[in-house]
Amino acid sequence: MRDRRLHLHLATWLGQWPAGPGLHVVGSHRRAQPAWDGRLRPAIAVAAGASTVLSVAPDRVAAVRDLTRGSTRRLLSGLPAAVGHPGWAVHDDVFRWSLAPTPLPDVGEWVPPTTPGLPPWLRLFDRPVLVVRDERGRCLSGVGIKRHDAYGHELAVGTVPAARGRGLARRLVAQAARRVLDEGAVPTYLHNRRNAASARVAEAAGFPDRGWRSFGVYPS
Repeated sequence: MRDRRLHLHLATWLGQWPAGPGLHVVGSHRRAQPAWDGRLRPAIAVAAGASTVLSVAPDRVAAVRDLTRGSTRRLLSGLPAAVGHPGWAVHDDVFRWSLAPTPLPDVGEWVPPTTPGLPPWLRLFDRPVLVVRDERGRCLSGVGIKRHDAYGHELAVGTVPAARGRGLARRLVAQAARRVLDEGAVPTYLHNRRNAASARVAEAAGFPDRGWRSFGVYPS
């Protein structure tokens, strides 16, 4: 493992890390408790190389293990029902982290999530968010930090369409990543594998694609 903080984050977040080759279904009480935004994440997996750890609530381990005996498609399609949320979606993401964010110049300011003019998604956070605003106080781009545990903090970024292409997102992500590292945690960044724009932001901010994957069942 490249960094002890990442090791501790994954062990805490999933319930086990690392694991040997293959798919390992593990039980964790965290899957039955509200996450950073007060909502459940009843299934979370991280895949690194030939090893995958899939974390579910302890009482769902047997049902999910039954699914793993079939194809990957069967696992993903059947996972929501197996963890008790048949109407929820399966997210399939690239999992990235950074220990050396790109030294881009700071561009944002940290403000309370209750600040007027912020979009609804930034108001979900309970601690300051990093934003760029125009002269009228409207948010152009922002980053929130999902503090999953003491060791791993996931960055979420969004930019309004009119402000895209100006490099705001990558600078905000790099700036937020430096803060996370200063706080003693490792910054992580997840995005859909088909989201080329988010992939470019991650690469530019110093979050390389190491071939890691994360999938799980999240609320819509």
